[in-house]
This record gives sequence, structure tokens and C-alpha cells, in this order.
Amino acid sequence: MKHRVITAALLWLAAGIVLADPPPSPPGGGEHQIDRLVTLLDLDAGQKVAVQNVLDEQHKQMAAQWQQSKASGTRPTREQMHTQREQMHQETVEKLRPILSDTQLKKFEVLNEHPHGPPHGKRPPPPAAAQ
Repeated sequence: MKHRVITAALLWLAAGIVLADPPPSPPGGGEHQIDRLVTLLDLDAGQKVAVQNVLDEQHKQMAAQWQQSKASGTRPTREQMHTQREQMHQETVEKLRPILSDTQLKKFEVLNEHPHGPPHGKRPPPPAAAQ
């Protein structure tokens, strides 16, 4: 009997965690992203504003998709989320194409392959220590 109660409690807790709202974005998170892109892509002031507008629009689309999924009570499959993310990425690249130079666009693509750094286990070896 105790085992069933504990199992039910754990399932209830897990369901609560899955259905909970995601944590709010840290304040200024978008500002940090655009500042990083300004540095890494060497954006001028006009490009900074235009890129920020494109990224804000992308963020609003992502939030709307998330709200729509939440309201419908269904969770998209991993494949659906991947497809949505890929489609949104392609739309963003197409909107950035007239704003960025070819070199900047290539850098943007590379940065978006792994936005949080290389995958686990794929980090480059540390530099050799000076002797």
C-alpha cells in the first residue's frame, strides 16, 4: 500500500513539473544576446537595430507557438519541435540576408549551430601549457 501511495505521489509531482510554466527569462537576456552578436559579427548601429527587430519578432513567434501548445493541452513531439525550430531558423536567416554581409551571415550560421558552445564531449582540448 505504501508503495502505491509513494508511486502515485511521485507521478503527481512529475506531472506538476512537466506542466509547470517555464522559468521567466532573465531581465536583459535579449540585450546580452544582441551585444554578443554586435561584437562577434561586427555589426554597425543600423545593423544592430535591424537584427534586434528580427530576433524580437522570432522570439514573439516562439512565445506564441508555446502559448498555443499550452492552450491546446498537447505537447508537440520532439520531431515537431525540431521541424518548427528549423523552419523558424530558416525564416530568420532569410530576414537577416539583406541586413548582414555574406561573411556576417556565415558567422551567424556557425554561432547558431551550437548557441551554448560545443556539444558535451566535443570541446577542443585545452592549449598546451608553456614549458
